[in-house]
Amino acid sequence: MNRLARAGLLLTALAVPALPLAAQHTHHAEHGKTQQGDAIAAAVAAPSRTAANTVRDKYRHPAETLAFFDVEPTQTVVEFSPGGGWYTEILAPLLRDKGTLYALQPSGRYFENYRKFLAAKPAVYDKVKLISYPDQTAMIPAGSVDTLLTFRNVHNLVMAGTEAATFKAFYDLLKPGGTLGIVDHRLPEDRDSALEKQSGYLKVSTIRRLAEAAGFEYVAASEINGNFKDKADWPKGVWTLPPTFANGDVDKAKYLAIGESDRMTLKFRKPAP
Repeated sequence: MNRLARAGLLLTALAVPALPLAAQHTHHAEHGKTQQGDAIAAAVAAPSRTAANTVRDKYRHPAETLAFFDVEPTQTVVEFSPGGGWYTEILAPLLRDKGTLYALQPSGRYFENYRKFLAAKPAVYDKVKLISYPDQTAMIPAGSVDTLLTFRNVHNLVMAGTEAATFKAFYDLLKPGGTLGIVDHRLPEDRDSALEKQSGYLKVSTIRRLAEAAGFEYVAASEINGNFKDKADWPKGVWTLPPTFANGDVDKAKYLAIGESDRMTLKFRKPAP
């Protein structure tokens, strides 16, 4: 290439404006969100998920919920009280290759049932680290967790009177800047607070008070899991609705039409120095 041609190429390159720094950051952020969304979508679509769980996606919105909580496949994540493993079916594939998943399960009957759940599919769950709460919690290094998630469990803590100690444990496990993500059944703010001890529903203000008392900062709320059809005044509490159907077949069609409970979706952060 002669000098004139080289000079022409140089002038062309100089004439193309560089992408502004802010735009570069935006581009990288959007690219990161796309990758995160793709990874979560693949985990939600994992063939190892059971049909009985996938049919509830329309109520639990797992892809949107995990994205709202900023869960990424490279993170260290704790799921507190994973129950029968509904979210484990998604979190385990999501975190299996590049991240770490701790299942912090309260000791007792649910712990043993969950252990059997993991053992049934070792090719999927062999890397899930099952930890008994509270006796083995110290096996998770303090300040090592990026995101701690708990789905429809805080009402159980309130009914048992263990909420303050458990929120403190959440705070201790998370890194500075780490996220606490909570989904639970929502009680309207104007209802009698005594209902929180028996109905399975909690006020948003109650969870905020518990989290902030433990040292967390409130970040945001989402209506991803809201259901305006749920009036939160059922004869047998939240368990009246699907999937429990505490009344059996009595008015089952009515409760099916309402769907699963109205749920708050709240994000908190452990303050960074």
